Amino acid sequence: MKKRVLFVDDEPYVLNGLKRMLHGMRHEWDMDFVDSGQEALARLSSSPFDVLVTDIRMPGMDGTELLTEVMRRHPHVVRIVLSGQSDEEIGLKTVGPAHQFLSKPCDAETIKATVARATALRGRLSSDELKTLISGLTSLPSLPALYQQILRALQSAETSVTDVGELIAQDVGMTAKILQIVNSSFFGLPRHVSSPVEAAVLLGVGTLHSLVLSVGIFSQCAAGGRDKCSLDFLRNHSLTVGGHARRIAAAENRDREFCDDCFLAGLLHDVGRLILLANFPEAYPEIAAWAEDQDRPLVILEQEAFGGNHAEVGAYLLSLWGFADSVVEAAAYHHAPNKCVTRDFVPLTAVHAADAFGYLGDEHAVEGIDLEYLTSIGLLHRAEAWRELSAAGNTEEQFDAGKDLVC
Repeated sequence: MKKRVLFVDDEPYVLNGLKRMLHGMRHEWDMDFVDSGQEALARLSSSPFDVLVTDIRMPGMDGTELLTEVMRRHPHVVRIVLSGQSDEEIGLKTVGPAHQFLSKPCDAETIKATVARATALRGRLSSDELKTLISGLTSLPSLPALYQQILRALQSAETSVTDVGELIAQDVGMTAKILQIVNSSFFGLPRHVSSPVEAAVLLGVGTLHSLVLSVGIFSQCAAGGRDKCSLDFLRNHSLTVGGHARRIAAAENRDREFCDDCFLAGLLHDVGRLILLANFPEAYPEIAAWAEDQDRPLVILEQEAFGGNHAEVGAYLLSLWGFADSVVEAAAYHHAPNKCVTRDFVPLTAVHAADAFGYLGDEHAVEGIDLEYLTSIGLLHRAEAWRELSAAGNTEEQFDAGKDLVC
């Protein structure tokens, strides 16, 4: 089925240019072009669209207002900014309602790739409710204590921006949102950033302060939930898997950028659990407890209950927010890496091994690791070394927090 894409810009020559440039996509997309926010809302109300691509500075209803209204009325629609105004103020205004950001001039291949990646995983979710829920997310829950600690750090003259970045790196939700912002075209960086510390340095204290205090992108969520469904537990689990994944990559002699990507992929691999917990605070802990009691895979029970599992949910959000394919792959396939078409040592490999080996009580056990996958990429002989590396990397506190979790 063709994707339906709606383009909005008040400049006629821009719309005509888009029509000409994207003419070759007419067999894959049904496209409509309008010159105002009001007309865009009218089109969206009269017929369904998958993607909205809009300019920001327009007379009458500007792009930020349009994006906010679309998020409220049609939360399932993918919302992309295409603007020639790439200043920080616009970035801060649109960070909530926009999924991705593109700067003019923008070629057809970039637009095509952005739309394709943002919608690629939608078909894997059988639940329309989940699709709408994820598309409507502007932030992820953060631990209240850590949120307050970051606020204090931002207000202290003695705290460096590196210190703030290190605090952000301790929180899954904040890391995801900060990296979504810093990697957008509004900042025009020459390379992809995968380190929260580097992102904080690039953004600066002023921008971080605006994001945390003014824009309110970080959702303060009670650190409740029971046992393995608490925010504290998920945070510790994610940090530990990220750390193990980075050590595994270093043991394979990968460069620093690759190792940072592995840490980020590990930190975000269970972001789908965060989404399900935040949106189903009563049902999700019950399902997780049932999975443990019945010794059934959590992903199966999630699928039955919600029409999607945490791997699919997390990967869809990360894809929607424009994260690198390697990070999306790790979230999507960390339980079933053999389903991934890539046959090489990639961040998924390190995350899968770290997730499996990092939380096994028996130091000689290899349950949870996909031996067929490791064989297919020619790295089965490295499994024991990775297990030993993960076991050595576990502190007593981390092990006690997560020894039973392989989910």
